[in-house]
Amino acid sequence: MTVSIIIKRIVKDDTMAAQLAPFIVQLRSRAAAQPGFLSSQTFSCLDCEGEYLVISNWHTLEDWNRWMNSDERMVIQKNVDELLGDKTHYRYYEPVVGGISPRFQK
Repeated sequence: MTVSIIIKRIVKDDTMAAQLAPFIVQLRSRAAAQPGFLSSQTFSCLDCEGEYLVISNWHTLEDWNRWMNSDERMVIQKNVDELLGDKTHYRYYEPVVGGISPRFQK
């Protein structure tokens, strides 16, 4: 089943954004070449300046995890986090079919 990865970053100013842009281009172009990659979109928050979300869609969570944990990605991501001065935040989602059926850990 497909999964969507929500990636959240906070960019503090225009200078940081300009320095960040080449790393984001690298991440996006290299992700698109990975097995299991489907699509991605980047969003700029309208009511919280500097917040960006990427919604990245993959065939499986295993496909995403393979890319997420690859040496190639980790090198670029380290540069991103160092530049931002904070860790990038990730959330993992799957489509809900037939209504909400919550899964709670016991």
